[in-house]
Amino acid sequence: MALKNISPYIIAEIGQAHDGSLGILHSYIDVLAQTGVDAVKFQMHIAEAESSEHEPFRVKFSLEDKTRFDYWKRMGFTLDQWKGIKKHCDEAGLDFICSPFSNMAVDWLEEIGVKQYKIGSGEVNNFLILEKIAQTGKPVILSSGMSSYEELDKTIDFLRKRNVDFSILQCTTAYPTQPEQYGLNVIKELKNRYNVPVGFSDHSAKIETCIAATALGASILEFHVVFDRQIFGPDSKSSLTISESIDLVISVRNIAAALSNPIDKNNTDDFSPLKQIFEKSLAVNKDLPKNHVLTFDDLESKKPKGFGIEAYRFQEIIGKTLNRDLKQWDFLNNTDLL
Repeated sequence: MALKNISPYIIAEIGQAHDGSLGILHSYIDVLAQTGVDAVKFQMHIAEAESSEHEPFRVKFSLEDKTRFDYWKRMGFTLDQWKGIKKHCDEAGLDFICSPFSNMAVDWLEEIGVKQYKIGSGEVNNFLILEKIAQTGKPVILSSGMSSYEELDKTIDFLRKRNVDFSILQCTTAYPTQPEQYGLNVIKELKNRYNVPVGFSDHSAKIETCIAATALGASILEFHVVFDRQIFGPDSKSSLTISESIDLVISVRNIAAALSNPIDKNNTDDFSPLKQIFEKSLAVNKDLPKNHVLTFDDLESKKPKGFGIEAYRFQEIIGKTLNRDLKQWDFLNNTDLL
């Protein structure tokens, strides 16, 4: 894969959050470079090549755009502007990832110089664009949001026959996704079914979703970002804010570090000093005379370990006879017994 050698690989999607403003888009790149994500993802919409006036709105959110085609037109940038966006990502140390929605967009992305392709959920069964991308020889990240296993099987067979290096993201096409819709169980199912890297594409607007996906073995994470969830746009309510993105990256890196450092529960060497402090020795809880036969009610356990008989051995002591007088709270040792 073209992914950086880090797991999970974290992709922050700007998507349509720029609302057609090149300046706002570049602002997102600058800010996301400070969050710790590995890549920023865009969507390349060339309205004439991918849409028509007959395309309905997914959600009627826009008072500015009469049709969905008008919206895509407003969201588009020129090829030169896209080259500038890619250059800015390179300078910021972020991988540039972009989902094409037309064969023309693939041509543009090849000219820009992308290293990999992201296939959106709606394009999984679009074998025309998949053929176009396969011809580039570049790796593919495939979102599975709207696809059944029967559909995915056909797409993956198509990619494998063309020797495409690919990974799959579990994704639920719902905005925002509710907990009952996350489909975290599908991460393992995809791994077992296709034996490729599997990740999670999130639209929940919550950081715990990607944290859970990491714990379940996701090696790629993708989520939408927005400066504020109240901002205009179709994905705003399904996005994380910048501060939430920072928290997510820290949490995910911590979980990944934990998973890559399994603990041997049988090895307690590191705890030896603490065991000395916290574990206890047997003592007597009252004054006891010589020749007293010890009972359970005579015993107490006190810190630290090593000043008396180990507390776990108390059953061995019951019924034993003292060979000398002991004061209340004295530690009890083998030398005190007949």
